[in-house]
Amino acid sequence: MSSQKLFSPFFVQLILAILVLGVANGQCLKQHFYEKTCPAAEYIVRKTTAQYISKDPTLAAPLLRLHFHDCFVRFKKHNKLSSQGCDGSVLLNSTNKNQAEKDAIPNLSLRGYQVIDAVKSDVEKKCPGVVSCADIVALVARDAVSMINGPYWEVPTGRRDGTVSIALEALTNLPPPFANITQLKSMFGSKGLSVKDLAVLSGGHTIGTSHCSSFTNRLYNFTGKGDTDPSLDPNYVIQLKKKCKAGDVKTLVEMDPGSFMTFDEDYYTLVAKSRGLFESDAALLNDVQTREYVKVQAVSHGRSFGKDFAASMVKMGKIGVLTGKAGEIRQYCAFVNK
Repeated sequence: MSSQKLFSPFFVQLILAILVLGVANGQCLKQHFYEKTCPAAEYIVRKTTAQYISKDPTLAAPLLRLHFHDCFVRFKKHNKLSSQGCDGSVLLNSTNKNQAEKDAIPNLSLRGYQVIDAVKSDVEKKCPGVVSCADIVALVARDAVSMINGPYWEVPTGRRDGTVSIALEALTNLPPPFANITQLKSMFGSKGLSVKDLAVLSGGHTIGTSHCSSFTNRLYNFTGKGDTDPSLDPNYVIQLKKKCKAGDVKTLVEMDPGSFMTFDEDYYTLVAKSRGLFESDAALLNDVQTREYVKVQAVSHGRSFGKDFAASMVKMGKIGVLTGKAGEIRQYCAFVNK
């Protein structure tokens, strides 16, 4: 093969595409990335996170959600691959010229930013300009979950921080609570996640709370005729109506009643009994593979859930990462560097 053919424009484009795909799939991340540049990084992250979780265990759920919402946005644009996903974009503040992700409707209920900022501050004192906010989000999510009885997993690190955050992209990329199974499979699949990952990561709803407004349509006006969602256990409907009145936008309801601060398999038991809070939870029963996973975890008391969740979190954490010289290492997580 001649050198002219070897280095044809098509060949060069192919190589570049492969390189972009490698970055987008997190191939450049590795465990203990900061071993030489900031050996104490993961210790500092865990220590500071523990200070917050020990005082307020309810922070674990929103910190996990921060990581999920960060990774699911800015991965694809106009059906073309973009090398941004888990890039800390959810942490950026809006400016006079741009509304950022954190101010998008799906993210208005996010909290825990103070934990990320505190961790970043402590890490910066030890190793200025070394550890990214994107990595801190991933590490804090892992540590927070493990501190409330959840699994512990090794987090591959080496992410860098993005410089773009657009509210509209959060609105169009994040799976809504009313999504059906077809929509969910499509949204997860577009991020390189499998149907099993969908079933597993949905289990994150075993912790945390939700505003009534995210599901009251299932209680009062499911099809626009003042009816309830027939897929929701009627007895559970009665309980929920006692807590949430029509139009209630303030009241919070436990997503896994009785153990919403403990990471366990109860979520699957609830879904199997038609007591999943969101339509997207109930949707898991409308697909052969996701339904089977729900039933297995419910019957086996989460025999493989912890291990599965850890594996899916590692996979999710590699979506569209920035590595090498791409992006930056923010000094403050809410602002791009000047």
